[in-house]
Amino acid sequence: MEKYLNKKLAISVTGLGYVGLPLALELARHFRVIGFDLKPERIALMKQAIDPSEELGHAAFEGTDIQFTSEAGEIAEASFHIIAVPTPVTAAKVPDLAPLLSATKTVGQILQKGDTVVFESTVYPGCTEEDCVPVLESESGLKFGVDFGVGYSPERINPGDTKHTLTKILKVVSANDAPTLDLVSGIYGHIIEAGIHKASSIRVAEAAKVIENAQRDINIGFVNELSLIFHEMGIDTSEVLEAAGTKWNFLSFRPGLVGGHCIGVDPYYLVYKAQQLGYTPEVITSGRRINDGMPGFVAKEVAQSLTKQGHNLRETRLLLMGITFKENVADIRNSKVVDLVYELEQFGISIDVIDPVANAEQVSSKYNFELCTEPTGPYHAIVVAVAHQSYEELDLDYFRDLTAVDQPLLLFDLKGIYNRAHAQSDELIWRL
Repeated sequence: MEKYLNKKLAISVTGLGYVGLPLALELARHFRVIGFDLKPERIALMKQAIDPSEELGHAAFEGTDIQFTSEAGEIAEASFHIIAVPTPVTAAKVPDLAPLLSATKTVGQILQKGDTVVFESTVYPGCTEEDCVPVLESESGLKFGVDFGVGYSPERINPGDTKHTLTKILKVVSANDAPTLDLVSGIYGHIIEAGIHKASSIRVAEAAKVIENAQRDINIGFVNELSLIFHEMGIDTSEVLEAAGTKWNFLSFRPGLVGGHCIGVDPYYLVYKAQQLGYTPEVITSGRRINDGMPGFVAKEVAQSLTKQGHNLRETRLLLMGITFKENVADIRNSKVVDLVYELEQFGISIDVIDPVANAEQVSSKYNFELCTEPTGPYHAIVVAVAHQSYEELDLDYFRDLTAVDQPLLLFDLKGIYNRAHAQSDELIWRL
């Protein structure tokens, strides 16, 4: 620790996205840090104190001792290596370890005797030691547990959350042996105000991370299923949850589209590992099935409502507000609103998509449709899919002005933002 604190030894962070960049900058307030990312264009922005993910301001870069690079060889100057790259799933919903193993290979090629490698990426239990360590050994020619140590400390970054920031979230750490655990705990403990939890093994820490998001996914899947049932009964789900929530131990979850790079992805890692062992998870997979089906359910409700009003779906125009995976963030990865767009297009509905925080070029490149800069009504239906702050400030008159003449307002309020008591008798304010 003393050599890291006096900057005789350096720390590298590989992968400077939503997880890696905040971590690298915070570490760089106390240590000498080398931040590595494959994309030169992202590095160029960071050198100008610009966060490509639009989460951090210029102040986050101030007072830091950090070297940004897209040259992998430069991380050889470090002795403590953190890998924080995405761990997505394929179209078939199985883990895609390609980014993780590629980053591991990069670090392995410069690994030296006495170094430590810590993984932050979400994986299934056993992945670090069974999949990543062999790559480190193969690329370096060194022996795990003798020449180098390995730790696992799962990320808990929540994009857009200004309360639960990096230093204020308790950090789980683990390692292959006691000396490595002491070093990992010391490095992270120097920046984490909330404290450190030492897991008994790397596998325990891996399992803890993957169930954190699986638990949320299952709970949201439960209330989404309630929403499906209560719609058949003509009961307002929000009112039911409000009434049930008066009990002291009732858990507060709300129905919605479950996207993003954690809740909608991580459970598949646990499912994959369980199936490898011959066990087929039922609760986890059912939650995933329900949540993945919600865009189709919403699209069907929109189409049926338009049809009931006498519209030919292929002649209707719809405004969809919000494309990011959650409110007030620019992140469009794994956005279930995108799935909703595709589902609506299957009905032949013409759709204008707007979003005040999403990057239009990223949307076009990744999802092959264009964002509109502003609404160009009139519209036959409006879907508010994301609870951006600017949307919460709107009232029903705003949507009435965008609605086609001689047609009552048809608003699909997926996040339950607007007060239905203010609707007129012929208007429909639909919500999950």
